[in-house]
Amino acid sequence: MFMALSTYTIIIILSSVIILSYMFSMLSKKTNIPSVLLLIGTGIAVKQIAGHLWYEEAIVNKLVKILGAIGLIMIVLEAALDLKLSQSKIKLIRNSLGSALFIFLISAIGISYLIAQWLNVSLENAFIYAVCLSIISSAIVIPSTQNLPEEKKEFIIYESSLSDIIGIMVFNYMLMDNVMSLSSTALFGSKVLLAIVISVAATFLLMYIITNARSHIKFFMLFAVLALIYALGEKIHLPSLLIVLVFGLVFNNHTYIIRGPLQKLLYNQDIDNTLHFMKSITAETSFLIRTFFFIIFGYSIDLKVLYEAEVWQLGSLIILILFFARFLYLRLILKTNLFPELFLMPRGLVTILLFYSIPVSKSIGSFNAGILFFVVAITSLLMMVGLLLFKGGKITELEE
Repeated sequence: MFMALSTYTIIIILSSVIILSYMFSMLSKKTNIPSVLLLIGTGIAVKQIAGHLWYEEAIVNKLVKILGAIGLIMIVLEAALDLKLSQSKIKLIRNSLGSALFIFLISAIGISYLIAQWLNVSLENAFIYAVCLSIISSAIVIPSTQNLPEEKKEFIIYESSLSDIIGIMVFNYMLMDNVMSLSSTALFGSKVLLAIVISVAATFLLMYIITNARSHIKFFMLFAVLALIYALGEKIHLPSLLIVLVFGLVFNNHTYIIRGPLQKLLYNQDIDNTLHFMKSITAETSFLIRTFFFIIFGYSIDLKVLYEAEVWQLGSLIILILFFARFLYLRLILKTNLFPELFLMPRGLVTILLFYSIPVSKSIGSFNAGILFFVVAITSLLMMVGLLLFKGGKITELEE
């Protein structure tokens, strides 16, 4: 067992993992190989070397859920702190919202029909799995956009962040009883409104804390408050990730949003320095959480599933649906260039987290978990191909 190791051995292992992840990030910037694949591969390699010596399925699954939830908060906050709202960005926000919503819906509907027919299960349960597989991973795609032009980078950041929000809200709705009834829709709508009210109140409270606290030790207290609100919201099935998104947007765009009496209460001269430092802390924490999340996920994977034909067949069809939905919107509706945006559709942290959150009453016993790993791995590889083509200057040829 892991806990049987000595204290110093554990410190050596954890430190080595962080250093290795940093090296993977540097390698990813130079080669466009997604660091998430390297982290998952490391987890798989550790399991093959150590065998099942340290493996406890219940413990590993619980760790994946905990790290995934914390990582989700940090990643959405990191993305929100990078988003600038202004009059000139209205078109960009509209296009990215349209992309996130349209591609998500088309993908989810197509995949749900495929799963329902393939596994002979109810369409409602199949749709829950389809929702998980239809969400773009901001945790993977955002760090990979550093070498893209600013316009493309902003589009991907907005799209992937909004895809996370939309997907999680729909997933929470699908967990309700009698989802097709008017009462369930009304209840969910009231929860969304409540989440928005809480978001605004929590944002003002957190802004007041962070701009008026005299202590230098305030950022992790802030993150603790965010995590507490998020967890309490999830307990009552609120789309509480909205709170994180709203706080990040308001804090990063305080000059546009906070006016009048609120400005005197929530503004001080050091707010820009505070914002800069908070971005740094958030990015570092997100990096740390992502590192351990994907290594533990890789450690939990049983490679035997890759020998099963169903994993390759159903997984490939799911990826084709994802490609078709993305092509349809980018080319026929948005009428923009396809590269590298067509390939930037990785599945990752949110997909895995929601998959492990499906309750037993809504689960499909015949759904092979290997399909999840297949889709995560292949979509990450496709993203790598798109970025390599873009970096290699072959976009004009492909467009023609």
